[in-house]
Amino acid sequence: MVEIATLLTFALAALASLFMAWAIGAGSSGSTPFAPAVGANAISVMRAGFLVGLLGFAGAVLQGANVSEAVGAELIDGVVLSPAAATIGLSIAAVLVAIGVFTGYPIATAFTVTGSVIGVGLAMGGAPAWPKYQEIAALWLLTPFVGGGIAYLIARLLRDEPVSERTLIVGLAGLIGVLLANIEFAAFGGAGESASLALTVGNAVPGPALVGLLAVTALVAVFWALLFWIDTRETIERGERHFLLVLGGLVAFSAGGSQVGLAIGPLIPLSGDLEIPLTALLVGGGVGLLVGSWTGAPRMIKAISQDYSSLGPRRSIAALIPSFAIAQTAVLYGIPVSFNEIIVSAIIGSGYAASSADGGGVSARKMGLTVLAWVLSLAGSVVLSYAGFRLADWVIL
Repeated sequence: MVEIATLLTFALAALASLFMAWAIGAGSSGSTPFAPAVGANAISVMRAGFLVGLLGFAGAVLQGANVSEAVGAELIDGVVLSPAAATIGLSIAAVLVAIGVFTGYPIATAFTVTGSVIGVGLAMGGAPAWPKYQEIAALWLLTPFVGGGIAYLIARLLRDEPVSERTLIVGLAGLIGVLLANIEFAAFGGAGESASLALTVGNAVPGPALVGLLAVTALVAVFWALLFWIDTRETIERGERHFLLVLGGLVAFSAGGSQVGLAIGPLIPLSGDLEIPLTALLVGGGVGLLVGSWTGAPRMIKAISQDYSSLGPRRSIAALIPSFAIAQTAVLYGIPVSFNEIIVSAIIGSGYAASSADGGGVSARKMGLTVLAWVLSLAGSVVLSYAGFRLADWVIL
């Protein structure tokens, strides 16, 4: 028999979790993926908001398990988050995100949730999970350089055209095919497992598994390259618009898989007492992302698309490709990552590749304020969550 107090605690935490999911869906993960396509007049604002919600929901259900489990169980050693700790951590993170939403400050959800879980875990007497922190820090620190660097190189290639623009677009489409063949989905794995299309089909093909994996990867890459070779026969601009739509869909799907864990991860310790399966939590978090995307994202998409309109299709393509790759890396290794950091880094990288005539300058002051907001989000959430749990514990005792 589940105690009433446990049910009430879970209900309170679930409300904070739903708000987090809504804020994520209405914010960067819901508004950014299709903004370039809207700016290029490839899709309307309302259709973009509708699609990003559905794709974010699908990503949450099919790819959200790794990050959710990491947030719920791998950020602190020696203790399991109590219902009170999870509720306090989620509530403080939700309040910080709400402050960012209503004041316009770029408070990163990944930093606030990660910091809040660590703060309450330490307050309970847990020990820092240093190996996991090293993974997280590596991805957080490398994202600006890797994402921005790749975006810069792609934007330079598309601008300088060492080969024809059509060949470059087709080659980039083939690269997307390689990534698609090797990202993991829950649908291809067994119970509680995930697997890639290349691995699943490759293992079913007679012969060495590596040969099958490489063959499937090559076939998917050729398929995508051929698809855009045909699509760009009439005009390059038409193919670029369609490529932006595809990339927007992939980034929206990846955002759902990488961000839903920030909303539902702290609920996992509570769900064990109530015997709620992880899939149900993922569906609930996915619904929160969906509602956020449908109710809040269209307005943001319209505003952001104006920036992307000046960015241009080529630089938008250059920014979205590494964003897709980094988000999928976070999903694969179960690392909570800021989607704002991913997107901002990629946009800055593609912006540096632009000539002065294209207006490609990047504001150093704006960059500095954004980074400062990220650092303060992490540090502040750790301190506030630690103090909040200790205060609650003292009041109860």
